[in-house]
Formats: sequence, structure tokens, C-alpha cells
Amino acid sequence: MSKLVLIDGNAILHRAYHALPPLTTRSGEPINAVYGLVSMLLRIIQDLKPTHIVACFDRKEPTFRHKAFKAYQAQRPPTEKDLSSQFEKAKSVLTAMNIPIFEMAGYEADDIIGTIAEQSIGISNSEILISKQIPNPKLQIPNKRNNTPNTIHRLQVEEVVIVTGDRDQYQLVNDSVKLYMPVTGLSNAKLMGEEEIIEKMGVKPEQIPDFKALVGDPSDNYKGVAGIGPKTASGLLIRFGTLKGVYENLDKIAASVREKLEKDKDNAELSLKLAKIVTDVLVEFDLKSAGMWRVDDPQVLALFSQFGFKTLTNRVKEVGKAIVSENQIKLL
Repeated sequence: MSKLVLIDGNAILHRAYHALPPLTTRSGEPINAVYGLVSMLLRIIQDLKPTHIVACFDRKEPTFRHKAFKAYQAQRPPTEKDLSSQFEKAKSVLTAMNIPIFEMAGYEADDIIGTIAEQSIGISNSEILISKQIPNPKLQIPNKRNNTPNTIHRLQVEEVVIVTGDRDQYQLVNDSVKLYMPVTGLSNAKLMGEEEIIEKMGVKPEQIPDFKALVGDPSDNYKGVAGIGPKTASGLLIRFGTLKGVYENLDKIAASVREKLEKDKDNAELSLKLAKIVTDVLVEFDLKSAGMWRVDDPQVLALFSQFGFKTLTNRVKEVGKAIVSENQIKLL
């Protein structure tokens, strides 16, 4: 089965940094988040057996959400220096593994992940633009897709698995897209499909933005509708489907809830825009290059030596040998 793994680089590095004890290179530079990212990647390769791998990252510039709502994520403290210093090291490892890296000014990694996921399984109306043959195309085009793409190719995979700790991405789940989410630190992870999202949230994956528009999201600093909690929100969406459906049927809703909805309608509509992951960003994505990764490349081993990753050096060699053996068996 062809399977694309999309790694939410920021989410996994943050989780690794806080889950693992301090670790430094020979020169004293912090490196625990990179160690955690690589360790998880190797387990993903062994457990999920992807044919294609891509990593996506946030950028430092404000996104369209910050421009729409100045207080968006404003309560979050600055990224610790010991963590931020590891991002380029992580990208250097991914580059050495020939894993394409995507990031775009004006958008979050969620938007890039959502766009690539939909394109890769063929449910998006937007085209896949084939990039030049470079290992890590970094996108810095702030505008959305226009109607005159350069080249159109319907390259698709059978399944997409998004590796993240970010619950915003629940909304991307469907029959062909699943989430692989760490549960405890980095030692355990859970594969989540539509049933798991419904069980956890009380609504379908595609209703998550509407749900967050009603209840808000403290982690992103928007409030939704004051006084509407998860139970009420899920009940409304079960009855009326979407936020729009809720507001079109206010006359059928209890007076106490209706008053809250009417009072905070503007907040709800803004929250929906902030919660919705964009899936039509202009992404120059080459599916073929995403299938050319190699975890035990000599450049990878050289970086591991520089970082002092003795245990991981042995692991990548073992994983590399296992992949070669599996590919030989498939040929037979």
C-alpha cells in the first residue's frame, strides 16, 4: 500500500523537548528535541511502513490568522532558546535523509499539511504543482492557488498518516487520512481515525471547526460563544450540522442558548475562520521526491556522529537494513 506520512515538525519537536531529559552535543548545545524527533520517526517507519515521507514546519512570520485577529496565540510565551536552537538541526537531519521540508510565510504547518493531505488522496479540486527536483522545496509564496497552474499531475497515494500532537488537525481525518498522535511523552502513540475522533469529541472530524467556533480554543486564544460548552456545542452540531445551520435555526433552540448565540455571533464567525485549516494553499509538491528518503544515508550518520547519537546510529542502520530486505522480498 502506498502511504504518505506527513510530520508536523513543530508539534513533534515541542513534544520531544518537554518529554525528554536534557541532552547536549559534545560542544554543549541542546539536542534532546532532535533526538526525540528522530527516535519517533524511526518507530513510525517500522510501525507504519510509509512509502513517502514529508515534514512541514511553521514560520516565524505572522500568518493570515494573526492578521485577522491580533490576539491570536498572543498568550503563548516565546519559544525557549534551547528549543528554538534545535529547529535547524532537525531540518538538517531531515534533509540528509532526503525527506522534503515544506514551510510557507503567511500559513501554519497545519495548512500545508492539510493541503498536501487532500491533494495526495485526490479529494481536493486543486491541482498538484510539480516542483523542481530538489530534496527540500521550501515554499515562501504567500498567495493561494490561482487558476492557471504550470503543470498538473494527479499523483496520489492510498493512505495519509499525519504525525502530530495538535488536536486542530482532527478536522483533517477521513476515510483515507488518519492521525498518529503521541499519548504519553514519546513512548506511546495512538492511530486515530473517524471513529476515534467522534468518540473523543462528540462530533465528526469535518465538524471540528464548527465545534471550536462555538466553544473557542484557549490554546489559540479565541473564545467562541461565551457560555457554550462542549456538551451543548456537540448537541447543536448533531442537530444542525454546521455553525451556519445553527444560526439558520435559532428559532428551534432554547431561549437561554439562543441569547448566547445571538450575542456572540461575530465571535463565532471569526472563530470559525481561525479554526478552519486551509487546504488550498499553493503547494509545489512532488510526490516522487517524497518517496526517495533514506534514513541511513552517510550524511545522516555523519550528523549523528557530530551530535553524539550513538544509540540512534545503530538504530538507523538496523532500520535501513530492514527496509532493504523488505524491498528485496517485494521484488521476489
